Amino acid sequence: MARHFDQSLQDVKKLLLEMGARVEIAIDKAVKSLASLHVPMAQMVCSEDQKIDELELQIDDTVAKLIATQQPVAKDLRLLIAAMKIASDMERMADLAVNIAQVTIELKENNLGLFKELEDIPRMAKITQKMVHDGINSYIDGNIELAKSLAKTDDQVDQLYFAIIKELTAYLPGSNENAEVALKLCFVARYLERIADHATNIAESIVYIETGKQADLN
Repeated sequence: MARHFDQSLQDVKKLLLEMGARVEIAIDKAVKSLASLHVPMAQMVCSEDQKIDELELQIDDTVAKLIATQQPVAKDLRLLIAAMKIASDMERMADLAVNIAQVTIELKENNLGLFKELEDIPRMAKITQKMVHDGINSYIDGNIELAKSLAKTDDQVDQLYFAIIKELTAYLPGSNENAEVALKLCFVARYLERIADHATNIAESIVYIETGKQADLN
């Protein structure tokens, strides 16, 4: 029974690692598609979202069966509950990456171009990708310090977000094309900020696993 549980838990961790890697790639491709207005890359992000959804369902199903058949307690139970919550957070991150990709598609469909080279948005994306990566690794390794460090990283994302919004709102008055593009870029920055919040949720799940207490790292 113990060997079966351990093996099944390892299977869950592998699924979470795959899900995390796919989410990182989705964020990267979504922002790169936006920076270059590359529609095929944006469409790829949208189409690959289904696989991430399937991984979440697979994780939920595996965890539900383990809880029903193995009746784990204490930290083992917290590991499984956290796995489902982390999978849910990552599924939402993937949806937000799709939202970014859809901005690329909308801009091209409306013959709108970027009025300046993107700088801070790709920087935000890199930070959020690393937060996803570190969040999953902190779950796999039980690294509570790495998990807690994500809260500080989230502060960096928030600072970039406010700087981007401050810059873009200068373009909003009026009804010109730049105003429409600026508004869509504000949405993109918000999507990335929300991805970072979900990564912080993962960090909170790690603290819960290791301590048995709910934490608020936001």
